[in-house]
Amino acid sequence: MRHLGELESAIMEHIWSCDASVSVRDVLHGLQHDKVLAYTTVMTVMDKLHKKGLLRRSQARRAYLYEPLMSHEAYSAQLIREALAQGGNQAMALVHFLERLSPEEHAALDVALHQTARR
Repeated sequence: MRHLGELESAIMEHIWSCDASVSVRDVLHGLQHDKVLAYTTVMTVMDKLHKKGLLRRSQARRAYLYEPLMSHEAYSAQLIREALAQGGNQAMALVHFLERLSPEEHAALDVALHQTARR
């Protein structure tokens, strides 16, 4: 899984923020306030996200409805795992990562560690 491009990220952010399946037109309207986009551009990018395994697609009359196959948090975790796997010495990569945590990120890590320790 690779990092998403700018438009891919904007589309996924919009879809992750929705509580239901969305059409290309729904996404287009949600992104129009940022910049003018063509329907076909959004449709093409959503098709690519579907082919990459990030979106599930179902037929609804003459259009497709899309929904994410993983949460934003699961996607972020996958990126972190892949970066860690490519970082050579994993222990040192983790040390460097932990040294750079902000106080807020450190608190989130503490919460996460407590949650996983209960499992």
